Amino acid sequence: MTAPPLPAPAARQRFRRRLLTWYRAHGRDLPWRRTDDPYHILVSEMMLQQTQVDRVLPKYHEWLAKYPSLAALASADQDDVNQTWRPLGYNVRPRRLHAIARESVERFGGQLPSDQETLLSFKGIGAYTAGAIRSFAFGQRAAILDTNVARVIFRIFIASGDIKAHAMRRRLWAMSEVLVPHKHVFDFNQALMDFGATVCVARRPKCGGCPMARQCRSYPHLSAADPE
Repeated sequence: MTAPPLPAPAARQRFRRRLLTWYRAHGRDLPWRRTDDPYHILVSEMMLQQTQVDRVLPKYHEWLAKYPSLAALASADQDDVNQTWRPLGYNVRPRRLHAIARESVERFGGQLPSDQETLLSFKGIGAYTAGAIRSFAFGQRAAILDTNVARVIFRIFIASGDIKAHAMRRRLWAMSEVLVPHKHVFDFNQALMDFGATVCVARRPKCGGCPMARQCRSYPHLSAADPE
């Protein structure tokens, strides 16, 4: 099967412009969007894995009050860390976060590195989390691809095929990489996630009034099911 073509430069520009305009009007005000501290970004990204934002918000503040730095987390007892994490669930996450903190202290003086290769060397930091840290904490032009972002890109630029297939996943990563602008990377990647979480949702996407409707390949059949 032929890989879906990458968006043309003009299509990329239209998408960026419309998404950033939408985000400036509708983006959510979240505490991890008011910081560029790599540790704070890491905590938020680990907590948000498979967990809704409203459940993460109180725990995010509690966690940072108790463990304000990677060094503070590294020196904490594992059982205490696990207890503090509750009731977020998916309990491998606090263990991974604790291990990352310890490794960062041992190898990097309690700081997270900014390059992709080194970030990926930490167990528990995958391609998405590395991209999030690089773009949100260090302002680098780095792509992200989580479930929401993959769904947005797939619907708008592809619309057919198996979104879960390995080849499709690779293509979606390639598309995410070319779509990232050279400026406003922080806002763009946050906008992608917000758009997938609030508009281009998995069930009953809000196609009515969607700013991407004119260039969305999925719009004709999705809009027919839009209840609005």
